[in-house]
Order: sequence, then C-alpha cells, then structure tokens
Amino acid sequence: MKRILTICILLVATVSFSQTKEELKDLKSEKQDSIKALQGKVNALQSQIDKFPGWHYGAFGTIGANLSEFSNWYAQGSPNNSAGNVTITINPYAKLNQETFFWYSNANINLSWVKFDDKDDDTDESDYRQATDIFTLTSLYGYKFNEKLAGSALVEYRTTLLNNFNDPGYLDLGVGVTWTPISELVVVIHPLNYNFVFSDGSSDYESSLGAKIVADYSKSFGKLKVKSNLSMFQSYKDTDYSNWTWTNALGYEVWKGIGLGFEFGLRDNRQEAYNYAIISDDTTTLDNVDNDLQTYWTFGLSYAF
Repeated sequence: MKRILTICILLVATVSFSQTKEELKDLKSEKQDSIKALQGKVNALQSQIDKFPGWHYGAFGTIGANLSEFSNWYAQGSPNNSAGNVTITINPYAKLNQETFFWYSNANINLSWVKFDDKDDDTDESDYRQATDIFTLTSLYGYKFNEKLAGSALVEYRTTLLNNFNDPGYLDLGVGVTWTPISELVVVIHPLNYNFVFSDGSSDYESSLGAKIVADYSKSFGKLKVKSNLSMFQSYKDTDYSNWTWTNALGYEVWKGIGLGFEFGLRDNRQEAYNYAIISDDTTTLDNVDNDLQTYWTFGLSYAF
C-alpha cells in the first residue's frame, strides 16, 4: 500500500511539474511577443521623431581584431611568428531637417592594419602595415519644393588617410535635385557636377565635368541597423574617367550597444587601375588596362553610438 501511495505521489508531482513547465514556456512566449510588439511601437515612434525639424546625430562602427603568436610550432613553415589584424570602421552622420530646407552630412571611415612577423627571418617586416584605408565625407544641402523633391547642392570628398593622402583625392561639386520618397532613402541626381581629381608625382589623373548620382539608405529594424550608399560619377568628357563606389554596413546589437558588424564595398575606377598598373608596366594605357572590380569586406564587433 505504501509503495502504491508513493508511486501516486510521484506521478502527481511529475504531472504538476510538467504543467508548470509548460505554463512557464507559454508565459515566456507571451512575453517575447509583447517585447516584439513594444519594439515595433518604439521604432514607429522613433521614425516619427526623426521627421521633426532639428538636428539628428548618430554613428555605428565595427572593430575587428585577430592576434596570434607561435613559438617552436614545427608543423608550420614559420614555427616562430606573431601575426595580427586590426580593423576599425566608423559611419557617423548629422542631419538637419527644417520645413523649407535640409542639410545632411555623413562620413565613412575604414582603416585596418596587418602584420606577419617571422622571428627567424631578420629581414622580415615586424611592424603593422596599413591594409585598408578609406575615407569619404559627404555634405548635401537641399531647398524643398515639396515634401519629396528639392533643389540641391552636393560636396563629396574621397581619399585615403594613412597612405598617399589626397593622392588621389576626389572632390565632387554639383547641383541638381534630390528625391526623398521615404525618410530612410535619399536619392541625389545632379546633371551638373565637376569631378576634381588631385594627385602628386608620377600619377596621371584627369578631372572632368559630368553627372553625379548618389543613393543613401539608412534604416533600423529593431536591433539591426542597415546602411547602404551608392555614389556614381559619369564623365561627359570620357567614360574612362567615370567611377562608382557602393558600400554597405550592417550592425546587430547584442548587448548595450555592443554587437556584430559587417561591412562590404565595391568600386569601379579605371583611372585608379591604370595608375596602379603603370608603376610596374609603362606600356599600359588607360584604354587597355585590366580594370578589375575592387572589393573589400570587414567583420567583427560593432558598437552603436
């Protein structure tokens, strides 16, 4: 009898525990749904706030680092070495939106350093070397014709910071119209734009008049931040002087502004390919140079300001 009673008590306790566990799972699911609903409302409110006149600031970026050191690790070709890779990207912006005009400014900075020091080779480079070096600054002013269309003027400057500053450096100055179909997307169409190209020494670059098209998209989806920027210049003088750059950045917040970040970029610039090729081959011309697509990507920890 005691054994039967004990078994009954255990069965009741098990059933009660199971019911409690399922109830907790249901309660957890309800809370998660509530959090998602509240986050959606917060995002909607923030979107409305961003439409009000006044300055709006923000930034997010990525920090990636990979460090290693080996001593007497004979299975590899360089048993004694130290290696490292450090990458920093920053995407700050400042936006002023008034009833009759707007002023948008943003920047893209991407810097990285790498090293591979073979300690058994005295001639080996032991310091960090610059790997990625990108700097872009854009400022757009617009006078509103209506809610979505404005006359505009654009200044865009692109160069490198760590190596060969302003060699080359690109400065675009132009006027035209800006279309903002939604608050997160800005499309610039400037049929009158001059592309100044600065260079020193043996570099051979040409400035020219042309058309400028810029499309910039920024959006937050809960904890995910997305930014995409396409900048194109079409030269009226010669298509070989045209160029475009497309950069994309993603940042996902995991904890208190810290998360994971991924950035990748594409670029087509025949003048840059030509000036790189003539360093080792003086028979190369602007017409026959191998203008391969330029690419880069970065992945690491991110921080949202």
